[in-house]
Amino acid sequence: MATNGHSVKFAGGILGRQRHICAFFNSIDEEHRVLRSFIKDGFGQGEKAFHIVDPELWEQHLKRLAEAGINVHEAMNTGQLEVRPWQDAYLRGDHFDQNAMLALIEEVLQSADTAGYPLTRLLAHMEWALLGKPGVDNLVEYETRLNYVLPKYDDPVVCTYDLSRFGSSVAMDIMRTHPVVIIGGVLQENPFFVPPDQFLDEIRERRSVRKSAA
Repeated sequence: MATNGHSVKFAGGILGRQRHICAFFNSIDEEHRVLRSFIKDGFGQGEKAFHIVDPELWEQHLKRLAEAGINVHEAMNTGQLEVRPWQDAYLRGDHFDQNAMLALIEEVLQSADTAGYPLTRLLAHMEWALLGKPGVDNLVEYETRLNYVLPKYDDPVVCTYDLSRFGSSVAMDIMRTHPVVIIGGVLQENPFFVPPDQFLDEIRERRSVRKSAA
């Protein structure tokens, strides 16, 4: 992968120009083990960390960051670390609004740049999509549309998925919306990636077929 001005190394690879990453894991322990260097290196380089987590794992997440050698209290006080529960990001108003979330991602990346951070490392737990809230059916479309936003920035965005909780068909769709993937703890370019224009056409076709069958 060709790198740009801000080199990012983790999970056995070097992140190139495409920085929308899907990370598949089988447990929260595996996730933290694989992403520890990604998170810690960002702090060491004075970068912003923006994490969106399961509220039930909030305290555990902060504890793991501390165990990795990060001064969590100081980082949160200075604003270098921001950890939000799902309800303050994906599920504001107790539903998922993909347009509002796309706007939030841009706001986060732009504000960190304005604040002087050389890079933002954004990490998001995606199991909120399993909670049955209104709008969560738009998950795949949202991930696809994110590919219109992220190429404008150098900031890496890692969407983590617990394979023990997502079905295989959803996981395959999710993989196809990310140009970079982590599987088995290894970072690699994704040969299954489908450009957003093409995937959105596919999504519209699926909806049309479902309506015809109804």
